[in-house]
Amino acid sequence: MNDVSVVQPALKAPVSLKASGAFFVETVTWVHHWTDTLFSFRTTRDPALRFSSGQFVMVGLAKEDGKPLVRAYSIASPSWHEELEFYSIKVPDGPLTSRLQHLKVGDEVLIGRKPTGTLVLDGLKPGKRLYMLGTGTGLAPWLSLARDPEVYDRFETVVVTHTVREVGDLNYAALFEHDLAADEILGEMIGDKLKYYPTVTREDFRTKGRITDLIASGQMFRDLGLPPFNPAEDRIMLCGGPSVLVDLKQQLLDLGYVEGSLAAPGDFVLERAFVET
Repeated sequence: MNDVSVVQPALKAPVSLKASGAFFVETVTWVHHWTDTLFSFRTTRDPALRFSSGQFVMVGLAKEDGKPLVRAYSIASPSWHEELEFYSIKVPDGPLTSRLQHLKVGDEVLIGRKPTGTLVLDGLKPGKRLYMLGTGTGLAPWLSLARDPEVYDRFETVVVTHTVREVGDLNYAALFEHDLAADEILGEMIGDKLKYYPTVTREDFRTKGRITDLIASGQMFRDLGLPPFNPAEDRIMLCGGPSVLVDLKQQLLDLGYVEGSLAAPGDFVLERAFVET
């Protein structure tokens, strides 16, 4: 739940989930608890579900009264994968995550039938480098896009940044640092195009600080061996906490970047559907 969740209006009457047509009922196939506050899970995927890498769907459980309790989750698996993967925080008193964190293999979850979202390649103009800047579970859409061959067809360099509070929150680091390069299908396609840039704000780490500060100081570019942001060449995607997104967006606007959408592709995109939970 990308640090944030969609505010879902209350349903006016109980709904028969399988009769409503709003959700697929899928089965949990894998659960992994990274820390006391972060976990991932996978489910089966109905063949009828089609989505673009980077989009989100409504995910949830049925309440005792039959109503669905759902929130927006970015799909962490690529569009070609036969299963669906999600990356979530655990909120002890959260209406959904207080229950969702106890999922076990074999449990059923609700998956919305209508994926949507702005973090898709078609919202961007052609460019040379693609930056995917994420904080917390805002890494989720990058997990999908970084495993999508089309990303590497469109861009010469692909940078994934992940800013977290503690080192233990750098989940999926092994995927970016080792697994993707070793993948027998994706490895050759990715080659040396993919660069992973983890940063930590509250503990000592090789790269410490907010991503906004590392961009402003130029440290991120020096560390990566890349030139500073240039609207003529660099395309950027943003996902994470609302306050960070506000600052990142302003940095880009100050550099002359233009926000894009499916209707009018631009230099950068961010997900507007989320609010703080």
